[in-house]
Amino acid sequence: MAMRCSKAICFAATLVICILPGAVWSQTIQARVSPESNKASADTVGSAVHSNKEMSQIGLSVNDTYLIGPGDVLAVTVWKEPDISNKALPVRSDGKISLPLAGEIEASGKTPKTLEQDISTRLQAYISDPEVTVIVQEIKSRKFNILGQVTKPGAYLLTDSTTVLDAIAMAGGFRDFAKQKSIYVLRVKSDGTPEKLPFNFKEVVKGSYTARNIKLEPHDTVVVP
Repeated sequence: MAMRCSKAICFAATLVICILPGAVWSQTIQARVSPESNKASADTVGSAVHSNKEMSQIGLSVNDTYLIGPGDVLAVTVWKEPDISNKALPVRSDGKISLPLAGEIEASGKTPKTLEQDISTRLQAYISDPEVTVIVQEIKSRKFNILGQVTKPGAYLLTDSTTVLDAIAMAGGFRDFAKQKSIYVLRVKSDGTPEKLPFNFKEVVKGSYTARNIKLEPHDTVVVP
């Protein structure tokens, strides 16, 4: 009888040893996939996405020296305020933009960073510590004109590296009777006085006078007589 009890006890102990690890492992798995654990993971991912979004916005910002002008298209983002944010906000011809709560704000002549501060100041009456980001989506205020004996005279968008040769190419080249040695650039100085800069196309394209390939500035007019 004692032998039978001993065998029964050993069998029961063996079952406990085999079943207990499985039950503990099951509880561990359940704990890992519990709603609370999932929520914590989701919150962590959400924070990371928010951080990445902020870094992306910072990376896309135009440098602090760029001055916004009429025609430029801005993306104005107010964090957690989608009703105020605008991803395609054009600067009007009067140099202003309009945002809910902030009203009309002068944008022309300001850097994106300065405009961010101005908008933030306006919104502080309605929002606690507003986080504002301004990105120049499209640069349309920087233009030059090319007139005269070219195929497509008109106004063109200006980049930082546009030269007179670039302008002629953008305008489709010369017409038959263009005076290629008598081209000039009309520019208005900062004091308001006009300036005439001569440009000899034939000399520049020969390669001897590449330094005379004038780099254009906003509102310059290239005249091809």
